[in-house]
Amino acid sequence: MPIRDDLQELWDVYVAAYRSGNASGCAAIFTENAEMHSPYGPPARGRAAIEALHDIWVQHAGPNKTLQVIEAGSSGNLAWTLAAYSEGEAVGNGTSLSVFEHQAGGG
Repeated sequence: MPIRDDLQELWDVYVAAYRSGNASGCAAIFTENAEMHSPYGPPARGRAAIEALHDIWVQHAGPNKTLQVIEAGSSGNLAWTLAAYSEGEAVGNGTSLSVFEHQAGGG
């Protein structure tokens, strides 16, 4: 399967968790030492902080969240996506650049 499809599947898991209000499920795609920088909140460092931020966000989540990979690539154990997201009129649309690291054991 192309890396773009693999990473879209990962984002689909994230979006399903987000839409259902599952902050823990959203944070589960991040490593323990991950960092998340967003214009919608302060920087979050570590999975627990990422989950806490998502706990706030998903309280207002609706069924309209989308995240579609525009481009993706990989080299060695690293991969990246440029993805378009939308949360409807209240939050708006944007793009997200994410970097992924393949973990030992397949994660």
